[in-house]
Amino acid sequence: MAEQGRSDRPRRGGSERAGASRPRAGGAKQPPAKGSDQRFRQQRGRGPERHDDRQRRDSAGRPENNRLERRGDRQRREASDRTSRPAESARPGLARRKNEPPLPEGVDSRSLHAAVRAELRSLPKELAEIVAAHLVVAGQLVDDDPELAYAHAEAARRRAARLPIVREAAAETAYAAGRYDVALSEFRALRRMTGSQDYLPVMADCERALGRPHNAIKLAREADRVGLDPALRIEMIIVEAGARRDLGQDHEARRILERAVALARPEDISPIAVARLRYAYADALLDAGKESEARQWFAAAATLDPDHEIDAQQRVDELDGFMIDYDEDDEAGNQSSNEPR
Repeated sequence: MAEQGRSDRPRRGGSERAGASRPRAGGAKQPPAKGSDQRFRQQRGRGPERHDDRQRRDSAGRPENNRLERRGDRQRREASDRTSRPAESARPGLARRKNEPPLPEGVDSRSLHAAVRAELRSLPKELAEIVAAHLVVAGQLVDDDPELAYAHAEAARRRAARLPIVREAAAETAYAAGRYDVALSEFRALRRMTGSQDYLPVMADCERALGRPHNAIKLAREADRVGLDPALRIEMIIVEAGARRDLGQDHEARRILERAVALARPEDISPIAVARLRYAYADALLDAGKESEARQWFAAAATLDPDHEIDAQQRVDELDGFMIDYDEDDEAGNQSSNEPR
């Protein structure tokens, strides 16, 4: 999961799209086999026409009526076998696997976005309910228990891998859990399925996390060609600068961030996106030993982050010497010493 305050990771967040329509499965029914004795009997209303009174026999010399009776017995046995099979085998996806997390009681799928529910309508009703429940739980757990969230998203993916929203849940939870190889694979699949370029920043960050900064820079160049939403463009700039720093190109990283900071205006772009850009620039300046400039840009980031989504104000306090060390062990010891004996 991305650490609190990290400036060089793209922000998570699903895009809540409705899936594209797909052709329905199925085709024309097969016609009955030609030459069937049973079909012939139904049409004629009587047995096969005979040219003499002798009983017709099959190729093994057995009476033909016995052969037809045996055929009927076999068909009845096959029909009985089909009806005696468990319901799960006839309706794949409903049975829970042993390694799959159980769904808690009372999961309300109505909390899903309307576009997500619309995408799930392409599934059979019972299957859609199970997938929806796993998506709800995954969304509830992604920040507190990303591993369990990923397990629920994977349970949904096993049942409905063709739905973009399900693949996106698997990608987001895998990313939060630090499973960057899985996340990258899922984001690539999403890009193919939807045709959207919005996944490029997080794909580049996965490449960085996997120790491949050159691949991250290649994706950044690709993003320049396709064009991204301004907020997503900022995320890509942050990741590219991080990849440059991974390669020891600190000066180039600062140059990229400085140019972006000069052009980014919070009134034109999401304020939190601009705050993250300023934070990344401040962090790069601090690494270069420019503390006063770094403090200035951390403070500028904090002014755009009233909800403290990033720790910009904390970084300002650290530079001002106002950092208070809080030791949980000492606190626990003080509480126990004050308890009545």
